[in-house]
Amino acid sequence: MRIHYRRKPPQKLEGVDYRSNERIFAPEVRLIDENNVFLGVMKTRDALSLAKEREMDLIEVSPKEIPPVCKLLDYGAFKYQKDKEKRAQKAHAKQVEVKGIRLSVKMGAHDIEVRKTQALKFLEGGDKLKIEIMLRGREKAHGELAEERIKAFIEEISKTYVLYTEQPVTRQGGNVSSIIGRKS
Repeated sequence: MRIHYRRKPPQKLEGVDYRSNERIFAPEVRLIDENNVFLGVMKTRDALSLAKEREMDLIEVSPKEIPPVCKLLDYGAFKYQKDKEKRAQKAHAKQVEVKGIRLSVKMGAHDIEVRKTQALKFLEGGDKLKIEIMLRGREKAHGELAEERIKAFIEEISKTYVLYTEQPVTRQGGNVSSIIGRKS
């Protein structure tokens, strides 16, 4: 027997659903025409007849006002413009990532310098930084060495950037880690 998985519908951009034409329930509306000229407060049925006369749609652009503000526009073009604005906002939004730097208790000075360069590059890009040390074998008995190593590493980075600590140095089993970020 085949297992049938349902396909997920494509995700829609979340946004405001603008009421138009007969879906406007307010008894009176403030009307603005296609040239952004205020036509005054009028009954909804009169505004609808004016919209049909001009071959436009009556769109409620500000439903929370009393009475609501409506415009005479082409609904398809209006909705396309709003979706386009929403996509542009989404494209310009910066996603902050948490980048990881893994150190070791026995790590040499040059290796630490390489990790420091990587960390500075990540912070320059606006990302957060998770610094961690995985303890192995007998190192687990000396977790304080790992904590000191992480604190010293953070101190070295703080000479270049002003940092904030999102998660202080914590030990969970064989892992010692901390999350820091750069103040803007």
